[in-house]
Formats: sequence, structure tokens, C-alpha cells
Amino acid sequence: QVQLVESGGGLGQAGGSLRLSCAASGSIFSISAMAWYRQAPGKQRELVASITRSDSTNYADSVKGRFTISRENAMKLVYLQMNSLKPEDTAVYYCYAKPYGTGSYWGQGTQVTVSS
Repeated sequence: QVQLVESGGGLGQAGGSLRLSCAASGSIFSISAMAWYRQAPGKQRELVASITRSDSTNYADSVKGRFTISRENAMKLVYLQMNSLKPEDTAVYYCYAKPYGTGSYWGQGTQVTVSS
């Protein structure tokens, strides 16, 4: 089992920055990749960014050049640096861990609100 706890959400201004953190605990050795998803009101949850143990990253087109995903201490900590924030970035952001094999783990989510 893997437990994920997000932090760092809150209120940001358009053009500003926020950094989200995700702390993983438990069977961290079983994690092959981690990601950030987000879900805005009335919309489906969408992938924002992902990172593998080999530091291969992937970004949604809407955040490329503005957001950066990174990790440290193996997969114990994963960050999402969000720059040049836009009001459309407002959503609940979820940390996600993909284990080797089947299954998935989710954090409880953290609210990000960007004011114009």
C-alpha cells in the first residue's frame, strides 16, 4: 500500500506561482511513476504532468512551459511547480502513484484557486 498526502494548494494570482508537494509513504519501492491530475468543477479529471523513476516527464499541452514536475528522494516527494498561473488552472489537484503491475493510488486532493 502507498499513502499520498498533498500540500501547497491555496489561492494564487494570475501570472503568479504556486508549488504543490506530494509526500508518499508505505511501499514506495512499488511505485513506477507519479503524476498530478486536476479536476475543475463540472469537468473530468485530467492529467497535468507525470514523471517516472528514470525522470521521463510528460505534460498536458495546456501547462507546457508553465508547470514543472520533479521528484526527490526516489519517489518519496514529488513536486509540481506552477508558474504563470491562469484562472483556468483553478481546480482540485490530485497526486497519483502508479505501481508496477496493476492498481493505482490517489491522494485526497488540494484546492488551487487562481484569481484574475
